[in-house]
Amino acid sequence: MIDPSNMTLTEVASAIRKKKISSVEVTKAMLARIKRWQPHTNAYVRVDEEGALKAAKAADRELARSKDVGPLHGVPMAHKDMYYMAGKLAECGSKIRKGYRPKETATAVQRLEAAGAIHVGALHMVEFAYGPTGHNEHLGPARNAWDKERITGGSSSGSATAVAARTTYVALGSDTGGSIRLPAHFCGVTGVKPTWSRVSRANAMPLSFSLDTVGPLALSAKDGGLIQSIISGPDPLDPTTLAAPAWNTKAAKRSIKGLTIGVPSNFYVDDLESDVAKALDQTIKTFKKLGAKVVKVKLPDQMMVSAAAVMTLAVEAAATHAHWLRTRPDDYGAQVRNRLENGLGYTGVQYLEALRWRSAAIAQHLAAMGKADVILAPASRAVAPTIAETDVGGALDAEAIIQQVTRFMRPVNYLGIPVTVIPVAHTAAGMPIGLQIMGRPYGDETTIAFGRAFQDETDFHRKAPMPS
Repeated sequence: MIDPSNMTLTEVASAIRKKKISSVEVTKAMLARIKRWQPHTNAYVRVDEEGALKAAKAADRELARSKDVGPLHGVPMAHKDMYYMAGKLAECGSKIRKGYRPKETATAVQRLEAAGAIHVGALHMVEFAYGPTGHNEHLGPARNAWDKERITGGSSSGSATAVAARTTYVALGSDTGGSIRLPAHFCGVTGVKPTWSRVSRANAMPLSFSLDTVGPLALSAKDGGLIQSIISGPDPLDPTTLAAPAWNTKAAKRSIKGLTIGVPSNFYVDDLESDVAKALDQTIKTFKKLGAKVVKVKLPDQMMVSAAAVMTLAVEAAATHAHWLRTRPDDYGAQVRNRLENGLGYTGVQYLEALRWRSAAIAQHLAAMGKADVILAPASRAVAPTIAETDVGGALDAEAIIQQVTRFMRPVNYLGIPVTVIPVAHTAAGMPIGLQIMGRPYGDETTIAFGRAFQDETDFHRKAPMPS
């Protein structure tokens, strides 16, 4: 009997299409695994067992009639609870959205369903996607599949730990200030943050309209690339995507031999934990073995880029939530309300200056890259800290610890560039370490190609946690 939990998205999709295993068998196995893991991870906020099994039976009937609706035919999956599905709850990790049932479905979800995917449930998230740890006053914290006392990272908390626990093959997340990449690092999965405007945000909960991006968390870069090939591209409901190029599958599979990796000489290599520094060095050696060239690059002042990102996010988030901040302030968790109110402290001139500088910052970044095809850098200076020590209001040094572990996140969002995070090592205690592969604008496929090459050579993405 095939164990579906040991398979990646592409493997299980192929097995279903070839009738080696049925969609019903896969879905039942996933539902059983969710029940086993949920007490450990708190990853799911809702599970639609009846609906998923009904859809799986229909998928098997269609396949029996030689009808194959797409590359994800009969594959069950779950997504962050901010992706609207017509008539289904979408509560966004909040009290304010409690009971909300949208009338429309998110474009990204529509495209996955059109490719044959089955909806199993909705995943834990930080309230309104505005926090980096996975804490949530309304839902309780999400817990890391590798160690339930540690954070998952946020805001795509449930997405990352659910994939790590093999309770979904892939999960949509969102990345406005690191919310795909940081959880991918902490939970030992692959995370794909696309070029800004490459994937439609239509009918997904907004936070910051000039920073929000939609992308998957998955077991492998191959899986992440498959999802991106399905959800990327123009969408009239999101005009920012209208110039987005079609996904280039050939480029995502290209050899990296002869391509150039830039390794930062500043910022991203400052004050790293020894395990993270060692993982970076070893990964560079692996890429060299695979034929990639490695050069040092000196990036522009990333603290300035981070500051511009923080200001942009703060103002746009405050504007998004202005009505509820006036009418329902007490229904926010204290930490999220404080973060939203911080955005009210900036002037319009400061915000516009931050926006106006973006083109110059991107040009400076690309100039610093030189001939490098990608930048390889840590996702965080450290592995996942504990839930207790990052509990703002409960731990004395929580804010300082959070600032330290999130420092490498924000520049990428301001620059709008694509990034694939891949697991590259584990500590002696078993905690995963991930690195960021940063590409050029619309160079998403190249970051996937580097991730695929590394994962063809290594098995870190195959390692799975065990529930305690």
